Amino acid sequence: MSEQISLQVNGETRNCSSQTLLPDLLHELGFNPRLVAVEYNGEILHRQFWTETTVKPGDRLEVVTIVGGG
Repeated sequence: MSEQISLQVNGETRNCSSQTLLPDLLHELGFNPRLVAVEYNGEILHRQFWTETTVKPGDRLEVVTIVGGG
């Protein structure tokens, strides 16, 4: 059983399992991973690295939904 960790998502404290991959966290939080951009600890994290990024205690994420329009 993995322990729970705390991290910041869009300025709010959230909890998840310690071995959670970024795409799984996004899904748990109700985001569609195909429609968001992620800033991870102050840097834009390119989508190609999401599947190898495991969130850690104290991480700061800003998740921005991409909105199309004209």
